[in-house]
Amino acid sequence: MQVFSSLLDIKNLNLQGKNLAVALGTFDGVHIGHQNVIMQAVKLAKENQGLSAVFTFSNHPLSVIAPKRKPLIINDTLAKIRDIEALGVDFLFNIEFNLELCQMEPEAFVKMLKDYLSPKFLVTGPNYSFGVKGLGTPDLLKELGEKYGFKAYMQHFIYCHNNMVSSTVIRKALAEGDLDCANKMLGKPFSIDEEVIHGKKRGRLLGFPTANLAIKAERAMVPNGVYVVEAYVEGKKYQAVASVGTNPTFEDISRRVEVNIFDFQQTIYGQIIRVDFLKMLRREIKFTSVDALLNQMKKDVKQAKAYFVKE
Repeated sequence: MQVFSSLLDIKNLNLQGKNLAVALGTFDGVHIGHQNVIMQAVKLAKENQGLSAVFTFSNHPLSVIAPKRKPLIINDTLAKIRDIEALGVDFLFNIEFNLELCQMEPEAFVKMLKDYLSPKFLVTGPNYSFGVKGLGTPDLLKELGEKYGFKAYMQHFIYCHNNMVSSTVIRKALAEGDLDCANKMLGKPFSIDEEVIHGKKRGRLLGFPTANLAIKAERAMVPNGVYVVEAYVEGKKYQAVASVGTNPTFEDISRRVEVNIFDFQQTIYGQIIRVDFLKMLRREIKFTSVDALLNQMKKDVKQAKAYFVKE
């Protein structure tokens, strides 16, 4: 998959006559509803001997339209690219949403897509909006398709746990610790990709060395607690257990993720690792002694290893 971050780079591609099928959306989380939209674009491209693309934004539109209402992000750029590529997309146009795009009339936005992408097909979800004040709708897109020579498709809502799948519902599920619901709606485990930073080496001294990851303030996150996870280091998958929180037993302040990777001895400071959250074991606890903490850590590891045996 080729990734482009500027409209100028797209213009130089010369996509005229390529039977391009484009999925449109913000796609935060690339959940099963998003996947349905993107896979329809991939399907249309294959059926018409064409190419598939996703046109999305590198920042959430609300970060420009109404910064105070900007939601927490479910996945960062690295994860978004990985998830979209896994669906078999040929091109990802990951463009910065700016004031110019914010103020663009709906038809002007569609004309821009026509001029830069020359799409044969455009695919959206049912609540997709575009143009100034979000006045553009899937129905308008179909009307404009007749004028600009493309066919617009609208995919229907997807439901899970009797709820309509949306990034908003997933953020709420994550915040409430309903990892099962979030992961089912995502169609994959909730994950983070972060750089391994230096900690206070307490885990190592206690016999449980951890890879420490900072938690960005702008991202959606699970509650403080202990989780069964899988860690990916240089593309290799490892079983692990992770603690999310502030380490209240030692009265730390900064919130972070501490990952105890099983059967792992490497030094990986400065590397970006991926952590997939599979199951919550318990909420964060402030222990009265280091011994009490150590005993619980042993139980956590035992539970996590038992989870993988069952799987």
